[in-house]
Amino acid sequence: MLTRVISGIFIVIILAITMFSGGWILFGVTLLVSLIGFNELIKATHVRPDEKKMCGVEMVGYAGIAAYYIVISQATDKVFFLFPIILTIMGMLLVYVLTFPKYKADKLMAAAFSFIYAPVLLSYIYQTRMMENGIYIVWLVFIASWVCDTFAYFSGVLLGKHKLAPVLSPKKSVEGSVGGVLGAALAGFLYALVLQKIQTIIIPDNALWAFPMIAAVGSVLSQIGDLAASGIKRDYGIKDYGNLIPGHGGIVDRFDSVIVTAPLIYYGAMLLMH
Repeated sequence: MLTRVISGIFIVIILAITMFSGGWILFGVTLLVSLIGFNELIKATHVRPDEKKMCGVEMVGYAGIAAYYIVISQATDKVFFLFPIILTIMGMLLVYVLTFPKYKADKLMAAAFSFIYAPVLLSYIYQTRMMENGIYIVWLVFIASWVCDTFAYFSGVLLGKHKLAPVLSPKKSVEGSVGGVLGAALAGFLYALVLQKIQTIIIPDNALWAFPMIAAVGSVLSQIGDLAASGIKRDYGIKDYGNLIPGHGGIVDRFDSVIVTAPLIYYGAMLLMH
């Protein structure tokens, strides 16, 4: 437990420095985390024909991640964001065809999913931070994920009676889930209230209802992301996706809820805050 707490403190410190810095520092950290997350998923889903050697489909994925991040950092028209995604999927298909039957179809689909799941979805942290007022809005990603997780845990311990997903996660309860959503909404409201009280910070007037709404909906997705990541581990018979973070496991283990929450926060802010 002590190791987990110490690791958690370091994560929060690095996260704070990265988010407040923004720009190329955030770009580099997010890109690195995406590459590691993709690697963890590739290994977890056994995409490589030879577990010890990097394979063609995986190489295409790494190249696609780099290209995608370059495009989202430079392109002003968001329609261009789709190009590296499409080209990466087509590149994986090309490797599949030219080396057939080296890869089974399920491994090809696992590689494509790994590319979308970790790098593309996680990139919305960077995209949210770089939007107008993003230095404040981006924290909703973590409020909806980690604050929700904390409230869900204590609500479940105190009130939990009805199982949420008894086969997949026997300890999670409906009461805990609801508590997590309400806790995230409350944290979102208090966060907006504090920001509005600080005169030097200018955020939209509707933040007092928009922040808690975005956080609440995001917290629902964060719980789905957490359970889905657990389900994948269960399917492949692994305990953790990696061991990079002592006490937490890998990047995907620590950021499983954040990965699926980030796009919702981005589009929720685009819809409600502009």
